[in-house]
Amino acid sequence: MGKTRNPFTPTFGIVPPYLAGRDRLLDAMGASFDNGLGDPNLCTLITGPRGSGKTALLSCVGDEARERGWLVVDTVAETGMLEDILQHAEHEAAHLVGQEPRRTLSGVSVGELVGLQWETSGKETQNWRMRMEALLKKLADRETGLLITVDEVRASVEEMVSLASAYQLFVRGGFNVALIMAGLPANVTNLVEDKRVSFLRRARQHTLGPIGAQDVSRALRKTIERAGKRIESDALHVAVEASQGFPYMIQLVGYHVWLESDGDVITKEDALLGTRGAAEDFRRGILDRTWGEMSAGDRAFACAMLPDEQASSLTDVARRMGKGTNYASTYKARLIRQGVIGERPGGAFGFDIPLMRDYIRSQTTKS
Repeated sequence: MGKTRNPFTPTFGIVPPYLAGRDRLLDAMGASFDNGLGDPNLCTLITGPRGSGKTALLSCVGDEARERGWLVVDTVAETGMLEDILQHAEHEAAHLVGQEPRRTLSGVSVGELVGLQWETSGKETQNWRMRMEALLKKLADRETGLLITVDEVRASVEEMVSLASAYQLFVRGGFNVALIMAGLPANVTNLVEDKRVSFLRRARQHTLGPIGAQDVSRALRKTIERAGKRIESDALHVAVEASQGFPYMIQLVGYHVWLESDGDVITKEDALLGTRGAAEDFRRGILDRTWGEMSAGDRAFACAMLPDEQASSLTDVARRMGKGTNYASTYKARLIRQGVIGERPGGAFGFDIPLMRDYIRSQTTKS
């Protein structure tokens, strides 16, 4: 018998066997597809740092829509996305609305040579919104909705703004259409702040925060047991603690812990070894890139947070930087928008990315 396949999926875009901690959000999205036009969740923005599970969540939202008879088109914010949406929507709808011929024979002339006169359907002369509305009308006749999901949202992509603008008109036209978008906090904020699509400020917004320890524990254990192994309670505790409730880290920890286990039972030693491998992968995949994108001011602010083992206050960070609170607040806002830090009760804030504090310490030691 060959070795049992590793059930964990620390790979971009792959939905894990158990999506921990997102049940309430998925329930709300499922209900919105049942309710249809007018439900506020049909226009939703999902934000979170890299590795927070945005892409996997979009996939699960799409599954919720399909289960309720909706058509689903997934795209990424980039040049050409509008035509990509239309072509995929037409493909998905083909079994419902059929294919229209692009041109028809309108006449025949007989002379020395037979002449054929063709008449096009006019589709090529319509703009993108008109073609989309024509498709949406056909779907409405069949009581079917269309979900468009957009990953890696960036306001700098002009077609992203065009899509958001057109979506508002689709809703005004009474079409059963949903737009669910996901991206890094700063990119989503830039889109929402664009005056051309100011209506998005009224869209539902969800920030993907840490997943609770109980949900993480349940997801790890179920994934392991479903794949044919079991995990000791001490080992499970080590794995849960190492994941820090971060979706990508959960999958990395599970993957490496499974990798270290040769038998049918995952031990504490397996877990300790596995979490080290997971931390190294997380550093290369998330922390190096995040640190590389931070400005000198961002880094100075983050370094000034290091003495605080838990939450930090703006006054303390500003004092350590040798700056005023107005200056420091600029970098606090920047790091929140980048998903590096997040708000805490009482006006405090802390690191939202696992291992970020230790990583920054190691960088300052090098310098």
